[in-house]
Amino acid sequence: MSATSISYFQADVPLADCTTFHVPAQTRFFAEFDSIERLTELLQLADQQKIVRRMILGGGSNVLFTRNFDGLILRNRIGGIEVVGQDQDSIFVKVGAGENWHSFVEYCIKQNWAGVENLSLIPGSVGAAPIQNIGAYGVEVCQIIHSLQALDRRDHTLRTFAADECEFGYRDSIFKRGSRERYVIINVTFRLHRQPCFNISYAPLRQELERMNPDKLSLQVVAQAVINIRSSKLPDPRQIGNAGSFFKNPILPTNQWAELKLSHPNIPSYPASAGQTKVAAGWLIEQAGWKGWRHGDAGCYPKQALVLVNYGQARGQEILDLATQIIASVRAKFGITLEPEVNII
Repeated sequence: MSATSISYFQADVPLADCTTFHVPAQTRFFAEFDSIERLTELLQLADQQKIVRRMILGGGSNVLFTRNFDGLILRNRIGGIEVVGQDQDSIFVKVGAGENWHSFVEYCIKQNWAGVENLSLIPGSVGAAPIQNIGAYGVEVCQIIHSLQALDRRDHTLRTFAADECEFGYRDSIFKRGSRERYVIINVTFRLHRQPCFNISYAPLRQELERMNPDKLSLQVVAQAVINIRSSKLPDPRQIGNAGSFFKNPILPTNQWAELKLSHPNIPSYPASAGQTKVAAGWLIEQAGWKGWRHGDAGCYPKQALVLVNYGQARGQEILDLATQIIASVRAKFGITLEPEVNII
């Protein structure tokens, strides 16, 4: 590469501190951007240098590198939180894709803007939220997304997507499927509520609120209950490498679930769309004997079987090998094929 391009791209950059799994890997080229103009400039330079393979990285909370990345990683640092509209019931808030998700949730709660409290303490960036359609404790982010803007890598134009154009599904969106390599999310506009309508239908959340026994329900109380639950079950990625839930909860046809419940009456399950039932992947993994399992520094977390962890020096391929064994084991025991929620590179 020329001296000019080297000033834009760092070479052979370690990635262990760029992801919450903290596995050893490196990328051939690396750069950060904090504006559309900077991103466009970097993409044009990559075109000139014929760097074909490119990846956008946010907080690195939902990716597992199993090998070095032979290409260019661009880290999204676009920030900003701005009220762009309001009506009698709602506040419309535009947020830069590089903002930390939990920091944004905390900001909303301080402003008494409702809608994100159940999504407290989820690691990652705002830009990753619609890609993955993050969700927790009865709420999915698609329920509060009004629109988003994304840069088309083909022609460097900015496109606005209404929520229904994002084709949201369970831990899924158009940006995770066919358009994954085409668009870079720049900002997300959320429709938040002036008055809360608390969703405490999720049983563990109700139980934690009963334990807390607050004088009254509030955004702060619900958020704290969520934080308490997550902190009790999930390892802090600053201490133990992980990406939260490694697998999606499988959604089964209701007749298949009914047959499964006959032989396993205690299987946790939740209503999904019509004719379908969601079952708890963590329970399936635990019943297959993996909870607390460890080989070297790759393991299955003792407090939540849905979480695969790096205790220190595990390589990405070791984590993937463990995931592959778990998938085969659950399939053999229950006839259900688990699907990773984490993006595997």
